Amino acid sequence: MAFESLTERLQQAMSKLRKKGKVTEADVKEMMREIRLALLEADVNLQVVKEFTKNVRERAVGAEVLDSLSPAQQIVKIVNEELTTTLGSETVGIEKSPKIPTIIMMVGLQGAGKTTFAGKLANRLKKTENARPLMIAGDVYRPAAIDQLKVLGQQLDVPVFDMGTTVSPVEIVRQGLAVAAEKKNDYVLIDTAGRLHVDEALMEELKQIKELAQPNEILLVVDAMTGQDAVTVADSFNQQLGITGVVITKLDGDTRGGAALSIRSVTGAPIKFTGTGEKLTDLEIFHPDRMASRILGMGDMLTLIEKAQQDYDEKKAEELAKKMKENSFDFNDFIEQLDQVMSMGPLEDLMKMIPGMSQVPGMDNFKVDPKDIARKKAIVFSMTPEERENPDLLNPSRRRRIAAGSGNNVVEVNRMIKQFKEARTMMQKMSNGNFNVPGMDQMFGTGIKGKLGKMAMNRMVKKNKKKKKKRK
Repeated sequence: MAFESLTERLQQAMSKLRKKGKVTEADVKEMMREIRLALLEADVNLQVVKEFTKNVRERAVGAEVLDSLSPAQQIVKIVNEELTTTLGSETVGIEKSPKIPTIIMMVGLQGAGKTTFAGKLANRLKKTENARPLMIAGDVYRPAAIDQLKVLGQQLDVPVFDMGTTVSPVEIVRQGLAVAAEKKNDYVLIDTAGRLHVDEALMEELKQIKELAQPNEILLVVDAMTGQDAVTVADSFNQQLGITGVVITKLDGDTRGGAALSIRSVTGAPIKFTGTGEKLTDLEIFHPDRMASRILGMGDMLTLIEKAQQDYDEKKAEELAKKMKENSFDFNDFIEQLDQVMSMGPLEDLMKMIPGMSQVPGMDNFKVDPKDIARKKAIVFSMTPEERENPDLLNPSRRRRIAAGSGNNVVEVNRMIKQFKEARTMMQKMSNGNFNVPGMDQMFGTGIKGKLGKMAMNRMVKKNKKKKKKRK
């Protein structure tokens, strides 16, 4: 995941302060040097780094900070706020037209992911707004670009307008807009051509499309993997077209993430979306404050909750809660929950969204091997229906049979059953509002903060119980 090395470096820089009861200007200076190096290594624009460190230093060396009871916490708060400001302060959504359709034009270099983003955005608009988008295939130069958009359209049940590769993109957009007006589509997504670099011919064509379509949004799609080149490209497109927003793709890859921290400051255009995977559902609205928290290893519970709400059926969730409380959670439920959690994304990334989990020893090396998940499922599928519903039936002879049937040894089967029973016990306690179970201290922390976290979680559970009673 992007930002991992940056997160690690920033945490190291600030952990030195947390250990000190009293913080001096020299301590702040040393921390700022570490932060500056961390940002430069993450490929953040030099001017952005200078501005960021200057603002943090000026605020951090104030008397009200250094003389406070917890100066280290105050400085972490300042770093978080300045990072949020650098990323854009506020979440900025799609600018809708007062009359339909809202026209969104995608621009960017070849290979940045414009066509895939068009599909992801169409999918999101359908799901969140019940919209009826039309996609226009305006890239007549890249081989198979039109076919790719058509395949996406078929998968999503979204119409795609194209006129082949022999008609000019400007004419395709003209006729596509006429079709959208006739069919009363509420969104039009224009997929345009890209080049391997910014050139005059590309810009001239895009300017003509812009003049014709008068788009509400011109979204620049940039590949996070290109580092500082992404910032240069963004600046060039912005100067010639006046982009209204940026989409950063491949943020799940092995990238240093500096582009995301630089683009907002250099162009002034807000980052609106990030692509976090290859699936059509792997598109996130960009929240500067949440991203700042993630970068600083402080978690992102809101995004985690939103992911859960998208992927979880409320009725099934209530059934699961009831089973957890009654301790009747079985292996059928285990497989169902495993599939639902895995559909939300890599488990290691989800874990890091929980506040405090990034500081748990060994979390950096925590990886979930898909083969291990497949192995667990094979063990469950080797059980009889009765065994899945009643794990207490699993005596030694049955376990040997399950091991042979799933291609595992008995030790692995025993370990998996033990983990299942421990998880079931923990879930039952949590469903009854008891958060004094193993692992909770790691999640919330110990001391007064941990107690407050657990109290807040208890209140939330009680509140949900009251809501359910009212519904009944």
